[in-house]
Amino acid sequence: MTGATGICEGRVVIVTGAGRGLGRAHALAFAAEGAKVVANDLGVGLDGAGCSESPAQQVVGEITAAGGAAVAHGGDIATTDGAASLVAAALETYGRLDTLVNNAGFLRDRMLVNLDEDDWDAVMRVHVKGHFLPLKHAAAHWRSEARAGRPVAARVVNTTSGAGLLGSVGQGNYAAAKAGIIGLTLVASAEMGRYGVQVNAIAPAARTRMTQDTFAGLSALPEDVSPLVVWLGSAASTGVTGRVFEAEAGRITVMEGWRPGPTADKGARWTPSEAGEAARKLLADSEPPQPVYGAR
Repeated sequence: MTGATGICEGRVVIVTGAGRGLGRAHALAFAAEGAKVVANDLGVGLDGAGCSESPAQQVVGEITAAGGAAVAHGGDIATTDGAASLVAAALETYGRLDTLVNNAGFLRDRMLVNLDEDDWDAVMRVHVKGHFLPLKHAAAHWRSEARAGRPVAARVVNTTSGAGLLGSVGQGNYAAAKAGIIGLTLVASAEMGRYGVQVNAIAPAARTRMTQDTFAGLSALPEDVSPLVVWLGSAASTGVTGRVFEAEAGRITVMEGWRPGPTADKGARWTPSEAGEAARKLLADSEPPQPVYGAR
């Protein structure tokens, strides 16, 4: 990262899916800002098949060659043991944990009628469970620290997607998983704030091996997203929690989620016809939804 300021000096940061794409960019950016990094990656293919420690090891090599500190973790963070060992790796290697960046994921895109149950389960597992379990184990550590009277300024950055915000044709499993991550982010922010933990999410748009086929015209780089992630993962982001940001190239957008729109109250039970008439009037006064990605 150019123009490094040391904003994460002394912090210990876990990045999942750190071997390639966005995760690699985040890991390198945190290290450039003074953080010690635990780089997790199973080294799987685009569809989650296979396994190799080499991507995580390569990122660690890049960080250490530049004078930084990093260690690789090759465990499956969608398992209890893998997630627990990931948090343990940070604590045992560096004696603390300050930031968790949940980024790991893969795609198995199909139209709904062609989407196999295994494709659904695999994508939900890596994205939703792969966010939940590291968050659970990191949060348990931070809660223990806070209860012991030790100050906590912890940060979690989850990774959602425009598919989770708006939907995406041919990505029903992925869109559902990414929408679930937003819900998890909101709940974790509300539950963990008392312990000094801030939880936010980003919806990045960048050209990686995961997006190159789905969004062929996308030219933004993973490195363009990382500055916001680094800031959210630093102590400088104090007071920012429970929010979702879109990040693409030089653009940052605060995403505003569901909130009450036009409403009608009869004060008694509606008949189906009355309910339909009321709904149509309310829809006429409401903002139309943003189009689903890929819809015609």
